[in-house]
Amino acid sequence: MSKQRPPISSRAYPSTRLRRNRASDFSRRLVRESQLSPDNLIYPVFVLEGENQREAVPSMPGVERLSVDLLVEQAAELVELGIPAVALFPVVPAERKNLSGSGAWDSDGLAQRAVRALKKAQPELGVITDVALDPFTTHGQDGIIDHNGYVLNDVTVEALVNQALSHADAGADVVAPSDMMDGRVAAIRDALEGAGYVNTRILAYSAKYASSYYGPFRDAVGSAANLGKADKATYQMDPANSDEAIHEVAMDLAEGADMVMIKPGMPYLDIVHRVKTELQVPTFVYQVSGEYAMHMAAAQNGWLDGDAVMMESLMAMRRAGADGILTYFAVRAARLMRDRSRA
Repeated sequence: MSKQRPPISSRAYPSTRLRRNRASDFSRRLVRESQLSPDNLIYPVFVLEGENQREAVPSMPGVERLSVDLLVEQAAELVELGIPAVALFPVVPAERKNLSGSGAWDSDGLAQRAVRALKKAQPELGVITDVALDPFTTHGQDGIIDHNGYVLNDVTVEALVNQALSHADAGADVVAPSDMMDGRVAAIRDALEGAGYVNTRILAYSAKYASSYYGPFRDAVGSAANLGKADKATYQMDPANSDEAIHEVAMDLAEGADMVMIKPGMPYLDIVHRVKTELQVPTFVYQVSGEYAMHMAAAQNGWLDGDAVMMESLMAMRRAGADGILTYFAVRAARLMRDRSRA
């Protein structure tokens, strides 16, 4: 018979008053179990062709698509704020899309040029690149499709390897396959090792769910119209599944992933917690566009305190076990933390 765990406290109220440590700011800070700092934030950025170009994303108030030169200017503030890394997402013109997404591994492509510019201007800023074909395909799927519209796994993996290598060639610190093809992490790792990129990290989107929270992002990168009424349920995960996520993460780690991503964020914090506690690996979470849009809409309507719910949502992700949080709130949150530290 297993022994029962003894109670944390053998004495009851009033000897034990849990409110004692909540009574003052200093003691609340001393016993706080989770901490949030700019070190935990990754800023996702949408990059445009051209110079001195910026476009608002209507469904994501406060978020803009930026040309490379303006992105480089913004990077200086990110470094100043202590944000460790950016995640790049290119906005590809329609005329550069095709069925195979071959523009994804163009050595002079938008993402590749943005990587080179960022690393030249701010070498200490980590640059994470998205490895997936959906911004480059005319059908908006993350891979190459057959005549029935089904995404083909192995031929897509070959394309993703080419894309990842082109990003590493450009100087990306981290390549992040977000496609959910089987076996792509092993193929990318083998290719990186073979090309001498032994320190290029892989952030695998290991548990990426077929979620309805991605709508504003697809608007931002211009894939929503291409995708139309199709979905990604044949390769992204079923929102009903939890054990499968552990299996996916374990497989990606075995194939050579250095870090893993759970996506979306707040509706899937149980997955974040399971991955962190059961596998004890660097665990990231993506607070996706739909989450951001909901927070912003409620704040703009005066229904919620925008700064308060922003910080609470980020702390919830840290509490669940996330080491890094990819969030559109990164700059705003880092500014707020800086200002509070100066007050």
